[in-house]
Amino acid sequence: MCASCGYPAAPGHWTEAGAATAPDRLRARFRRAQVLKAMLQGSGLVAHDGGLVPGIQLATLSGNQTIVPDLEQVWIAAEEMTGRVIDPLDPRFWGGDG
Repeated sequence: MCASCGYPAAPGHWTEAGAATAPDRLRARFRRAQVLKAMLQGSGLVAHDGGLVPGIQLATLSGNQTIVPDLEQVWIAAEEMTGRVIDPLDPRFWGGDG
């Protein structure tokens, strides 16, 4: 149980596979947050993972915030917060050619 937020400890997500130690998992979380922040920037959203709260924090530029447990929920919450479809595999979304 997280002392800060009261959420139970998450059992882990497939995106953390290969992270054998706690420092490895924390580095993976921070890197994932960096990638999400860059991807969501054009949508008017900010992603943050400070490593203290289980999950990923999403916020709009106007201050609306939510905490989601994993990457799958990031895209669902992002669509709800922006009111438009967000396809993380669309090259135009993540800055690829296309």
